[in-house]
Amino acid sequence: MVRISEKDIKIIEYLMKDARMPYTEIARRLGVTEAAVRKRVKKLEEEGIIRGYRAIIDAKRVGYKIVAEIGFDVEPEQYVRAIEQVKQMPEVKRMKSTTGDHMILLECWFHDSDEMVDFVRRLESIPGVQRVCPAILVEEIK
Repeated sequence: MVRISEKDIKIIEYLMKDARMPYTEIARRLGVTEAAVRKRVKKLEEEGIIRGYRAIIDAKRVGYKIVAEIGFDVEPEQYVRAIEQVKQMPEVKRMKSTTGDHMILLECWFHDSDEMVDFVRRLESIPGVQRVCPAILVEEIK
């Protein structure tokens, strides 16, 4: 485990809120130099703590009417094969392995409910898939 300082944690928090926040602004808020922030961010990236940066897209503004979280379960012996198939589906924007109610959670975007129903049917037809539970997201709160 990598040891990180309170300043590193603050840098991470600022970047999580706004990955495009200039290092000069982070430095001003922390009371350090821009060079110090740049060095710390580079170290956090090298250590794999910061793994990348993403754009957060409003799916509805680019034509998708439905954003859904879909949980599903797979027979253990079919797990890897099923994941490889699902990863290739263009509707899947994020995919996570979990514990709890479902083995896999997906974030999917659909133009309409027919497209979502078709996707769920394709998911159910994958060998080893046991249960598929879609939930349409109403509002992102945080």
